[in-house]
Amino acid sequence: EKMEIYLMFLQHIVASMKPGGHAAVVVPTGFLTAKGKIPMAIRKRMVESKMLRGVVSMPSNIFANTGTNVSIVFLDASEEHDHALLMDASKLGEKRKVDGKNQRTFLSADEIEQIISTFNSDTESDGFSVKASYEDITTKKYSFSAGQYFEVKIEYVSLTSKEFDAELAKRMETLGELFA
Repeated sequence: EKMEIYLMFLQHIVASMKPGGHAAVVVPTGFLTAKGKIPMAIRKRMVESKMLRGVVSMPSNIFANTGTNVSIVFLDASEEHDHALLMDASKLGEKRKVDGKNQRTFLSADEIEQIISTFNSDTESDGFSVKASYEDITTKKYSFSAGQYFEVKIEYVSLTSKEFDAELAKRMETLGELFA
């Protein structure tokens, strides 16, 4: 398995965390769920040493020179945690062209404040942030992706069979148009 350079940095950071130490590391979002032996071992170590404080998945093109989707992993060795706050901020921001060519995503001051205050207050917010216990994270093969921990909310609407048939016909037609 070839080892990407960022994994070496990550391993080094995790290994050199002193008691009371804090770290924020920008990683490719793929790291959060990577199935490889090394990324999984690193995530496992963060959880088992109870230092994973949280993860924020950023919108695409948040950095000018890379299209790689990135996330920020927050480590805190000042106390033992029992859960991490996983946040999906990937839908925030506004895409703008820079120099008339490259697209970049810009976060507004309010959005930045929303990310920071949600993180610092360790609060859950529908479809945005979720407290994932280390137990759950372990069960989900050390996935740090917020989406895997959101509760799925299903809204039931009672339809008569006639309404159902009409709705189905409408959706099939839309589907037909999309395929066309």
